[in-house]
Amino acid sequence: MDKDNLSVVVHSKGELRLEQRPIPEPGPNGICAHVAERPHWGFVLKQPMVLGHEASGRVVKVGSAVTHLKAGDRVAVEPGVPREVDEFFKSGHYNLSPSIFFCATPPDDGTLCRYYKHNANFCYKLPDNLTYEEGALIEPLSVGIHACRRAGVTLGSSVFVCGAGPIGLVSLLAAKAMGASQVIISDLYSDRLAKAKEMGADFLLHVKIEDEPKEMAKKVEGMLGCMPQISIECTGVQSSIQTAIYAARSGGVVVLVGLGAEMTTVSLLNAAVREVDIRGVFRYCNIWPVAISMLASKKVNVKPLVTHRFPLEQAMQASEMSRQRLGVKVILKCDKNDQNP
Repeated sequence: MDKDNLSVVVHSKGELRLEQRPIPEPGPNGICAHVAERPHWGFVLKQPMVLGHEASGRVVKVGSAVTHLKAGDRVAVEPGVPREVDEFFKSGHYNLSPSIFFCATPPDDGTLCRYYKHNANFCYKLPDNLTYEEGALIEPLSVGIHACRRAGVTLGSSVFVCGAGPIGLVSLLAAKAMGASQVIISDLYSDRLAKAKEMGADFLLHVKIEDEPKEMAKKVEGMLGCMPQISIECTGVQSSIQTAIYAARSGGVVVLVGLGAEMTTVSLLNAAVREVDIRGVFRYCNIWPVAISMLASKKVNVKPLVTHRFPLEQAMQASEMSRQRLGVKVILKCDKNDQNP
């Protein structure tokens, strides 16, 4: 192993630095991986830390208790690792544990570095027919799968996805793979809607900031020919949440994936009297093996999500591109000896 562990560290809002950090040593149940891919970030800064929570890489060293992985294995990294066996862990909802470790969530450092140490139980071997880029994209795909599970998407479902950003697009992919017969997706930007069409959306709804939620809901019904059974809200914007509720069929489900303001005004009475269930989504749990199978079987194709690639040394340029919304997923290649997809 070399001594180059270049890392992208955020010190304050908008201030990113490339720094050398010590190469970590894995504990008995851990692995150290040479990180290969990392789609770009987007979160609220709290304190200086290494960025990154969507990653895949090559194992270079394993702990003494690790038996299912070895040096040279290609793995996808699930960034959330429970720290204790609490009630959430026991019930299979470890994502809700208040003490969970999560990459690039203060105070936990993330994966955007040459070498990264992680719990081996949350590293999943990649099949030979999956690339490192697909491995890194398992993280956002898992959000979409978890959202569709929470929503109850099944064969024949009609689904309205609010927002055609990365999470809206993976929700579209997951809904289609899980049997949805019709998916309509909305967004402010025509280029994102064009990407959604490329990735399988049946109907596209271009919205404007000034549009009234009830009117948008009527347009959804008109385009589908019926009110959707499920709304998956991926923006966190108040007007979009309102549209998702108004659009959902009576007895249907609204899933809130996007994170917006802590206090949001919505018509709960409209949902209540029509028995529309409103369900939250926080990350994911028990999804990685399913997501890997969906990709390996080619039931889902996440490759079109990647629009730009940069070497790790150009992290600042990649950050600016992402900030300007010039791409969907911007990949940072952390392995200086492997810049291939």
